[in-house]
Amino acid sequence: MNKNPHIGSSFDDFLKEEGIFDEVNAVAIKRVISWQVQQEMESKQWTKKVLAERMDTSRSAVDRMLDPENTSVTLKTLDRTASVLGKRLKIELVDA
Repeated sequence: MNKNPHIGSSFDDFLKEEGIFDEVNAVAIKRVISWQVQQEMESKQWTKKVLAERMDTSRSAVDRMLDPENTSVTLKTLDRTASVLGKRLKIELVDA
């Protein structure tokens, strides 16, 4: 009987073997942040236009922030977004 080499391994291990772990992880993080920003906007009844005005930026910048697939948002933009929403951005390094 052939033993499956993937039994007992994690999904992270699989993604690393496929060479896509970093990309998938970045998109997952961005999706969570985008969702959190959208939830805060809804609770405050803010439109994209209102958020853009309060951030002193363009609506297209807000669109990029809310795009869950766009992982090229800067830390400065993330921090500014959090601040305008009355939140604090927390980023930490954890053991791999």
